[in-house]
Amino acid sequence: MSDVNLLECAGDPEEEFRLPDASPMMRDLADDEKPREKALRLGIDSLTDVEVLALLLGSGVPGKSVLDLAREILRDNDNKLRHLAKRSIPELVKRYKGMGPAKATLLVAAMSFGARCQEDLGVKDPQIASSRDVYAYMRHRLERLNYEEFWVLHLSRANRVQFAERVSKGGVAGTAVDVRLVAKSAIDHLSSGLILVHNHPSGNMRPSPQDDALTRRIVETGRIIDVTVQDHIIIGPSGYYSYRDEGRL
Repeated sequence: MSDVNLLECAGDPEEEFRLPDASPMMRDLADDEKPREKALRLGIDSLTDVEVLALLLGSGVPGKSVLDLAREILRDNDNKLRHLAKRSIPELVKRYKGMGPAKATLLVAAMSFGARCQEDLGVKDPQIASSRDVYAYMRHRLERLNYEEFWVLHLSRANRVQFAERVSKGGVAGTAVDVRLVAKSAIDHLSSGLILVHNHPSGNMRPSPQDDALTRRIVETGRIIDVTVQDHIIIGPSGYYSYRDEGRL
């Protein structure tokens, strides 16, 4: 057999020993193909579903760009984001080559975050008209705790809750509150009013002398910065106490 025939039988040496292609990375795309650069130029809403998914994936797989991988995944879900959003992390890893646990977790987290944002957009900030409104708004956060937390509700001029802030977390018998930080937060949030809320895990909803002293200090500080403390609610496992309802504010 001639040398030529030997070479023909052996095949192309370069083909035989060629290393597999590396995963095409986002940086390897042309500038006008890069979703990140497009988002920076034109805004995130300018991206297609494929481009947003590619941005989350970050890289493709051998022989397939990240954009091609994103297109393939969307096609497999009938180009419906709601179908993709139903897939679990293990399912994504098993179903799509190149979708490791890290990418799958990031994708599921992004879908969950988007759903939470959409839900939050549909909820109007609650308007506080009574102590019962405060109790309804805060009881799920506090009534089952076995330790004390102290919260401040920051209100707009229309008495809508702009921000609910936990300012301290303590033990069974109490929690420390820095009045200066409460005042600073009220200024930072441009609050028109404040409602103080904390819980008594013991079930005794009557305020302690320490509760009374703290309430007076925050009320006095509020007067200085022109922010009214409208109420102080103490929540227990089966009800609540209101300083305002008891004529103590």
